[in-house]
Amino acid sequence: MSLFRDRGVVLRTYRLGEADKIVVFLTERHGKVRAVAKGVRRTTSKFGGRLEPLTQVDLLLWQGRSDLDIVNQVEVLNAFRPIREDLERLPRGMALVEVSDQMAQERHPDPGLYSMLVGALGALADVRADPALVAPAFFLKALVLEGAGPVLEECAACGQPDGTVELVAFDLVAGGTLCRAHRSGRSMSAAALVLLGRILRGDLAAVLAGPPPPAADEVAELATEAMEVHLDRRIRSVRSTASL
Repeated sequence: MSLFRDRGVVLRTYRLGEADKIVVFLTERHGKVRAVAKGVRRTTSKFGGRLEPLTQVDLLLWQGRSDLDIVNQVEVLNAFRPIREDLERLPRGMALVEVSDQMAQERHPDPGLYSMLVGALGALADVRADPALVAPAFFLKALVLEGAGPVLEECAACGQPDGTVELVAFDLVAGGTLCRAHRSGRSMSAAALVLLGRILRGDLAAVLAGPPPPAADEVAELATEAMEVHLDRRIRSVRSTASL
């Protein structure tokens, strides 16, 4: 049994007993960690509102013999309040932590995913930028991090490069973009292909700084479906918003 300190983002919480909560964190150096916050649901709790989803925190945890650690100390590094206070940004933020929860592994360090999540939450909290592409861009970059990034510069079926063939469809099961002869999955416009390339080649900051590109909604759907194929499950935070 030992104490350890780490930084993390609260992914979700659920009740335990009458006053406690189990809190799921994505930490920088220890991967996904589940810990009990004792007495957190009491009004007198020393943790206050510091253990709510979307919060980046500095943690001191007690690791015992069970799968559940104990929260000993917690300080807020960033509450990302603009996300919480905006009904358009909040479900997008919840989609980020939902996908991170699915991709992260228990006790398996993944500093790349942690860094991407913190960066995406920071971008989503920037009220000067349009929020529509933040979560889709995160999905695409997370797929690349997992080694499941889509092929964009050639047909994933025949290998013919863009320009030699016209890339007109997108199907992650097939590997990415597809030419007319091998099309499956979703149809894809030329503007969407350009935008996908900008996101995955490091131009996301410029995309977010400008007005929403014409293909933003299309890319959002492509990226969401690609992540759902990878996870083999629906992303509830995205789909519940779309049904409103």
